[in-house]
Amino acid sequence: MASLQNQIQDEILVTRIKQIHDSLSKLDSLSPSDQVNSLFASLLKLCTLPCSIDINVLPQKVQLMRESLITLCSRVEGSLEIKFATMLAKIPQPLHNLNLYPYYDRYIKIANLEYGILKENGVVQPKKLAFVGSGPMPLSSIIMASLHMRSTHFDNFDIDEAANDVARRIVASDGEFEKRMKFVTCDIMEVKEKLKEYDCIFLAALVGITKGEKMKILGHIRKYMKEGGVLLLRSAKGAGAFLYPVVEEHHLLGFEPLSIFHPTSDVMSSVLVRKPIFR
Repeated sequence: MASLQNQIQDEILVTRIKQIHDSLSKLDSLSPSDQVNSLFASLLKLCTLPCSIDINVLPQKVQLMRESLITLCSRVEGSLEIKFATMLAKIPQPLHNLNLYPYYDRYIKIANLEYGILKENGVVQPKKLAFVGSGPMPLSSIIMASLHMRSTHFDNFDIDEAANDVARRIVASDGEFEKRMKFVTCDIMEVKEKLKEYDCIFLAALVGITKGEKMKILGHIRKYMKEGGVLLLRSAKGAGAFLYPVVEEHHLLGFEPLSIFHPTSDVMSSVLVRKPIFR
């Protein structure tokens, strides 16, 4: 009976998620607006609900809807970030006003969580850290650098120069902080020997949206990262898989598992920590 009840609840959840997908896909613009913000907030709430959904066994039409929704959500998040990052860059002391971003508290939670996991695995104050997919609003790097890794140098990689430009302007408001926080515009697949400089590499959830892209990026990082370095990557589980790509164990060939965390709250992202295997 419980199993049947869970199945019905999961079907209702998928139906509601599909309704939001259909509404988002019909909009002329995904830039921040009352309608976009409301739909996205509703989707986030749905995707934090407990469920037993296994995306690997969903019907093909639901799989296609999910892939489309991840792309739509990446555009919604990107537009929201650029709006608030541009606004922050124009005001005095932007680093003191990061809480203006609507989901700031969620970033604080995930930074606390990720630092705790890294600390458990011996990564406390790495000399150099790379964050791949930092975006215009590099909250993860900024929070980690200011609250947890106060002596670490951060290199933030993003393929979008406009995103990096506004991120630089936010960080430039603090001269000392700016010395530890750099922004590099390039495709991470073009970064090779430089990856050996980093004690820890963060891979954002939306870097490599398709399974093929994600596996290529993971294989590339594995090939060039330093021996003894640690990779932290964000994934998803359950309903969170409608927001972010899922990284499965078989995507991580050549990596030794260290930790895995799946969310039970509004943190949203799963966190996987891996170390490359060198023979």
